[in-house]
Amino acid sequence: MLRLAFRLFFLALMAISAVGGLAGGVIAATNQSTVHILTVDGIIVPVVADYIDRGITHAEERGAAVCIIELNTPGGLLDSTADIVERIMNADIPIVVYVSPRGAWAASAGTFITLSAHIAAMTPGTTIGAAHPVAGGELSEEEKQKIVEFTAKWMETIAEERGRNMEQARLAVTQSKSFSVTEALENNLIDLRASNLEDLIAQIDGMTVVVDDKEVTIDTSDYLSVTDEMNAVESLLHTISDPNIAYILFTLATVGLIVEISNPGLVFPGVAGGISLLLAFYSLGVLGAYWGGIALILLAVGLFVAEYVTESFGLLTTGGAIALVMGSLILFSHSPGIEVHRGLIVGVTAGITAFAVFVIGAIVRGQRRRKATGAEGMIGRTALAKTPLDPTGTVLVQGELWTAAAEGGTVSPGEEVVITKVDELKLRVKKKSP
Repeated sequence: MLRLAFRLFFLALMAISAVGGLAGGVIAATNQSTVHILTVDGIIVPVVADYIDRGITHAEERGAAVCIIELNTPGGLLDSTADIVERIMNADIPIVVYVSPRGAWAASAGTFITLSAHIAAMTPGTTIGAAHPVAGGELSEEEKQKIVEFTAKWMETIAEERGRNMEQARLAVTQSKSFSVTEALENNLIDLRASNLEDLIAQIDGMTVVVDDKEVTIDTSDYLSVTDEMNAVESLLHTISDPNIAYILFTLATVGLIVEISNPGLVFPGVAGGISLLLAFYSLGVLGAYWGGIALILLAVGLFVAEYVTESFGLLTTGGAIALVMGSLILFSHSPGIEVHRGLIVGVTAGITAFAVFVIGAIVRGQRRRKATGAEGMIGRTALAKTPLDPTGTVLVQGELWTAAAEGGTVSPGEEVVITKVDELKLRVKKKSP
């Protein structure tokens, strides 16, 4: 009995120790600060704004010590940039924007986002600036100047809120001035330079920032790193929002529709072209594509298709190629930091033009080539008279016996005749010239 009681006491002691250990582990995990990391690499578009909003919200809910946004962007849309800046400046936790990796840049929209952070950092070999707005539509010089002045004032407001150099921040807008990491530090546009993410986290440990009018000291001495990546849908939408991808989708849609129009019933080219066209329209709409460029590209498609039904000896194809190049060049002319790579334009134009020429050439050759089958294919062939044709008799054509009527005299058995006409199941023939 005593032994049983001892065993029960021992088991209870082990259970209490285990529970205590688990509780201690939970407390340790709770006390361990978390660093949430978001990564933005590409054009600033609505899906990026949604991703950053979701990531910061997640970090706030977990009570993260800090949320770091790794940024590499050539620019993007002003509306999406404004949403991101607003979210960062109203965050309940410290936000760090880190221009990374080496060779990256935070141009145009990226400059606003970087300067809006509680702590702005750059890795060596990166660049920031060139935030001059590009106005869409046909605007007067006065209207354009108003847009520039408003954007510059917005940049000044952000810089003032974060205690940064307002004058240099303004020059990034009015004069499209760019800054290396050293220049950005010297001009008080960023707070620190970090070689990598670990170096950044080590440097911000103990820094004090103002969050919601309260001073907050960042503690990353013992941290747990949490990476929030884009989900599958966000990744897809961000990928097709790239101007080069949007351009490729649009041209693939063009090829698919041309093939389907020239060869009705193939189905797959039409389906693939239709899907590509819908995705392309989404991308073009998100990127603020210039409708003049879209109209020129659609005109190019129309000219390529017209070549199939109107033999213009290549004039329509040439016009289509010119319209395609012009439309491609101005497609994103009104979107800052967004453009199609020139080499891609040349390659796509050359490829589509060559494809159109090949298809058109095949169609023309097919139309000019004498049909080898059916009734029309028999005209002009040689037949052998098996019975007298006076004027009607029987001839042998490609191993088949046909009823034939001779034109211009009788034909003796064994003589060769030429088929001149097919009248239902009866042939019209005449003697073959020596």
